[in-house]
Amino acid sequence: MRRPVEWRIAARALIVILSLTPVSPVFAHEVRPAYLQITEQADHGYEVLWKQPVVGDLAVHLAPHLSAGWLDEPPAGVEVTNSYAIKSWTIHPHNQAPLDGQIVSIEGLENTLTNALLVVRLADGSSWHAILTPAQTHLALHPKADSNAGTLAFLISGIEHILTGADHLLFVLGLLLIVKEVRMLLKTITAFTLAHSITLAMATLGYANLPLLFLNAAIALSIAFLGAECIPAQEARRSLTRQYPWIVAFLFGLLHGFGFASGLTAAGLPGHDIPLALVLFNAGVEIGQLAFLVLVLWLGYAFRVLAIRWPRPIQAMPAYVIGTLGVFWTFQRLGALLGGSA
Repeated sequence: MRRPVEWRIAARALIVILSLTPVSPVFAHEVRPAYLQITEQADHGYEVLWKQPVVGDLAVHLAPHLSAGWLDEPPAGVEVTNSYAIKSWTIHPHNQAPLDGQIVSIEGLENTLTNALLVVRLADGSSWHAILTPAQTHLALHPKADSNAGTLAFLISGIEHILTGADHLLFVLGLLLIVKEVRMLLKTITAFTLAHSITLAMATLGYANLPLLFLNAAIALSIAFLGAECIPAQEARRSLTRQYPWIVAFLFGLLHGFGFASGLTAAGLPGHDIPLALVLFNAGVEIGQLAFLVLVLWLGYAFRVLAIRWPRPIQAMPAYVIGTLGVFWTFQRLGALLGGSA
C-alpha cells in the first residue's frame, strides 16, 4: 500500500485540532469588513458613516467609538439593508475636540473574525486610512501623517484574513488530503491564486458581481462537497476532484475573490482607493497561504521523522469534520439567503 504523503498526515492532524474548536455563528469567516468613514466638511465639522455587515437577522455586536465622545450620542440616521446596518452622525464645528490624536475603537471587534476599514477624508482632499482587527481594536488618528502605514495595513489584513478563516483553512487542508504529488500541489495552489486575482480585478472594475448572501452559501457548499471527496473510502473512486484538484481550487478561488472584493465595494470604499487596497490584500493572502503551507509541510516532516501512526478512526475523522462543518454553514447561510435567521 502506498504511504500517505507527509503533508496529508499533517493536514489530518490540523483538521483534528480544528474540530476541537467550538462552532459559533461567527466561526466561519465573514468576508466583508465593517467600514467607518470620517469626512471633514468645509466648515470644519465632520460627517461620520458606519456600515456593519449583517447576514439575515444575524449581526454581531459592533459599535464605533471616538475618545472625544462624538459617537456616544444616538446617530442622526439609521438604515438597514439586506447586507449592512448603516448609521451616520453629524459633528458640528463649534466646541469640538480636534480630530488629530483622538483614539478610535470598535467595541466587540475582538469577538469576531472580521476587520473594520477606517477612512478619514480631510477638507483639503487628502485622505488617511487604516484597518482595525480583532487583535488591534483601537488606534490613534493622525490623518495628516504619511498614509503609507495605513495603506500597508491592507497587506496585513490579507494575511490575517486567510489565517483566521476557519472555513478557508479547512478547504485548503481538504485539498492537501486529496493531492498526492508535489507537482499537483503547486498546480492547485497556483490555480487558487490565479482565480482569486481574476475575480478581485473583475469586481473592482465593475465587470462582474455576485450577491453576497449567495456567495456565502456557495462557499459553504463547496466545503461540504470537498468533505465528501476526502472520505478515505472514496480514494479508489475516480472523480474530477481527485484527478484535477486544481479545478476545484480554481472555482473556490473565484468565489472567495468575488466575496471580499464585493464586500469592499459594498462597504463604500471610494473607487480610487480600491485597486491598491485589493492588490495589497491579495498579496497578503498569498503570503499567509504560503506560510500556512510551510507549516503543514514542516509538520509532515516532523511526523515522518517521529514515525507517528494514526489510528483508523482518526484517519477518517478529518473528512467528516470538513463535511459536517460545511453542511452546517450551508444551512446557516441558506437560512440567511432565504430570509430566515441563521
